[in-house]
Amino acid sequence: MKDESANDEISNEVIINKILYVRGLKVMMDSDLAELYEVETKVLNQAVSRNASRFPEDFMFQLTEDE
Repeated sequence: MKDESANDEISNEVIINKILYVRGLKVMMDSDLAELYEVETKVLNQAVSRNASRFPEDFMFQLTEDE
């Protein structure tokens, strides 16, 4: 039988390492989130755009050039 707790720890560590702080918020880049869900970034962004009412208003934002 597989030890899933070791896999959970690795997964948590991978996720934690992808969290960034931008504008005082914990965020993840769309490309990192798409990788975790094993979809293309374009597909993830299309799904969010097409189903905007299912997500909080502050779920996504665009970075500025400086950011």
